[in-house]
Parts: sequence; C-alpha cells; structure tokens
Amino acid sequence: MVKKLDNVKYSLPTGKHISDKIAKVIRVATIPSVAASLSLFVMYAYDSALIGSAWNFVLALFFLGVMPMLAYPLQPYVPHFKAKGREGQRNLAMIFAFVGYLLGCLVSLFLTTPEFLWIFYLDYLLSGIGIILFNKVFHLRASGHGCGVAGPLACLAYLGIYPALIVGIPLYAASFWASIKMKRHTWQQFIGGSLIPIVTLAVLVGLFRLF
Repeated sequence: MVKKLDNVKYSLPTGKHISDKIAKVIRVATIPSVAASLSLFVMYAYDSALIGSAWNFVLALFFLGVMPMLAYPLQPYVPHFKAKGREGQRNLAMIFAFVGYLLGCLVSLFLTTPEFLWIFYLDYLLSGIGIILFNKVFHLRASGHGCGVAGPLACLAYLGIYPALIVGIPLYAASFWASIKMKRHTWQQFIGGSLIPIVTLAVLVGLFRLF
C-alpha cells in the first residue's frame, strides 16, 4: 500500500544557491592565512635562501599562517568576543593576525633573517596596522581579505616567481567575486584593502635599497 505524501515540497538547488555555495568555498579557501602559507611554500621551494633556515620557515608558517586562524576556534572561549557573532570573530582574527605579525618581527631580531623575510614580515605587520587604522580609526572599511590575498601576490611578482601568478591572479579574481557575491565587501573596499600591501611593499623595498 502506497501512502500519498501531501504538503511535501521537493526542490532542486537553484543557480543562485549553487553560486552562493561556490562563493563561500572560495572565501574560505582564500583567507589571508591560507594565502600566506601557500606563498611561503612557493617561495621556499623557489629559493630557500629567501626564507633562510627550515626553522625560519616553520616560524613564518606559524606566525603568518597558523596564529590568525586560531581566532576562529578560540572565539567561543574569549569573553569579550564570544557573544558578538561574525563581527566578533572578524575582530578577534584581526587581533590574532596582528599579534602573529608582530611576534614574527620580534623573533626575527634574534635569528639570522634574510632581507626578503624581513620585508615579508614587515609588509604583513604594516599592512595589518593600515587595515586596523582604516577600519577602526578612520572608519573607512578596507578589506582585510583583499589585503591578505594581494600582499603575497605582490611579493611573488616582486621576486619574479611568475608561474605562481598564473594560479594566483585567477584566485585573486575569484576571491574578489566571492566577496562581492556574499556582500562581505564592496568592490571599492576590496580594491582599497588590496592596495595597502602593494604600496607598503613598494615603500619597504625602496627603504631597504636606500639603507
């Protein structure tokens, strides 16, 4: 005996629903921590002298890649941020990232650190300060996501690792699309955030050549 099921609706995923899921996956896959980690692997494989010792490489992965991500699992246990939803998560991640960048620079003072690794750390630290200033002081929202993807790409271009850009530039474009699609940023906010590490890198390279 077959019982007829009434009031049950079946629907296939719509194009919009699928594109939303794709955008979410792209956003997660291109978070600044992942971009930093991937760029470090590429640079170390390209020329290990850019990073120095294996110890330098591991520390850079921790400070630039792992520390910022710790904010996400730890948010529920941090009193000031646990009840603030995604905005609290975003702010805590910004703090963890800044602390990681700062510790990377401080630890490098006591290690044999190649010039480029110094530039890489300082680019992250100063760009992080720039993102905080724009967002929290000037109240001009600049995309930390755009900053975190554009920064490593700018460094790869500076080093002349052009094959990596064949993958990196489309990933940047995908990240841009995903951010707009999910309404996390406007295109102006994403581009503005992207310019911060590029300008910072240009200034740092100029200063290191000067001194």
